[in-house]
This record gives sequence, structure tokens and C-alpha cells, in this order.
Amino acid sequence: MADNTYTPGSEWSLIWSDEFNSETIDTSKWNFQVLPAGNFNEEWQRYTDSSENAYIENEQLVIKAIHEGTTHGLNKYTSARMNTANKFSWKYGKIAASIKLPYGKGIWPAFWLLGANIDETGGDTPWPQSGEIDILELYGTKDDAVIESNVHFANADGEHEMMGAVDYKLDEGIFADDFHLFELEWNKEEMIWFVDGNEFTRFDITSPELSEFRKEFFILLNIAVGGTYAGRPDASTPFPQYMYVDWIRVYQKDS
Repeated sequence: MADNTYTPGSEWSLIWSDEFNSETIDTSKWNFQVLPAGNFNEEWQRYTDSSENAYIENEQLVIKAIHEGTTHGLNKYTSARMNTANKFSWKYGKIAASIKLPYGKGIWPAFWLLGANIDETGGDTPWPQSGEIDILELYGTKDDAVIESNVHFANADGEHEMMGAVDYKLDEGIFADDFHLFELEWNKEEMIWFVDGNEFTRFDITSPELSEFRKEFFILLNIAVGGTYAGRPDASTPFPQYMYVDWIRVYQKDS
């Protein structure tokens, strides 16, 4: 069951949230990226702004990945990729969400952040110079009981570098069985990741070449289908697939 009792501690103040209590998705907070199949990582889905692919149900955000037809391949799937770009972005704080993830071969959901200056959403900085913080990614082809967290950036030579994916594995069951709490705590010195209150990795960002992580970032939610890193769906993959988000909250420490 979704946990509505979460509190981050008395030192944190809520500065933004979406509890998804309205009848429709709040477009004052969220954008829908409409993108063709293959736009990122040779992924097979196209992203739409259709209410078939993202909607509110039972006071939860639902992102739905749909298989069109019976064959598997490029442009045979639709899904949603939502972000808060140019509407809400933050530097530092605690970003938390209660999410029930999809599953299956070739399924690739994510809850993540991109630098607010990225050219993808109208900024002047390309990826990876803009920075990327992956609060969670799940690769159904690998293990539906494992999420990965990672950080992407440009090194001193301007080349792509990353923290390296760090896994968190459930003791029992898979992430599609129930809601789980995902948190990123981020300050000027480090990032810390938690699942269900359990810290599982940290990343030091004090190096000068990590300066992108001392700027503002916005939130993204999506389900990708297939892709360079995610494997491909096949007849064993159930469709449609669903990502349920009960709430997302951003906190900052009282100054």
C-alpha cells in the first residue's frame, strides 16, 4: 500500500509537491514531452501527451506504456515522459516519491533529474554538461527486484563520465508488487540515496568538475520501452505496463 505517513524530519520544510488529488494532471506543474520513437537510446516507444498514456486515477498519477498491435519493434509502443522543466526546478534538498513500478523484459521506468539549463528543454547546455541524477531506474530485462541509481556528468575534458550504477535489491518480491519510497538527499557536498528509508549509496560532488550539481535541476518521470541499455520486449512482456505515483515532494532544510 502507498504510504501517506512519510515525514522527512523536523529540519526539512516542504517547498513543492504533487499529491495527484485532482481529476486531471496539473499542467501548471508538468509538461508532456512529445517525441518520436528512437529519439533516445534507440528506444522503441514514442512519447505522447495523450490521456491514454498519463492520467490521474484513485488520486495517483498513472503512466501507461501501451503495445500497439501484435508485433514488436520500433514505434509499436506509446508511453509518457513528464517533466517540470521551466516550471519548477531546485538546487539541493530532499526529493521523495512513493512509486509502484512496472515490470517485464524491455521495460525501463525512471524517476530522475536533469539540469535546468539543458538544451533539450530550451536551455543552452547540452547533455552531459548539464548533469543528470538518476534517483531510480529499473531494467526489467535484468531484474524486476532491483533498481539502480546513477549520476552522469562531463569530466574535465568535456567527455561523458558517470558515478557508475549502484543497485538496491528487495529482500523479497519485485518493485511492481507494491509502492516503495524513493528518496534523494542532495546538498553542496554530496548526494545520498534511500529506498524505504534504507540508505544504499552516496556520491561526493565537491570536485570542481562536478560544478553542474551545484545548479538547479528539474524532475522527470517516464517509462521507456526497449533501448540501448534496457533490452527489448518480446512475447514474454505483459502489456500494458503501469507506473503508479502516489505523491512526489521536495523539501529543503530550514535556513
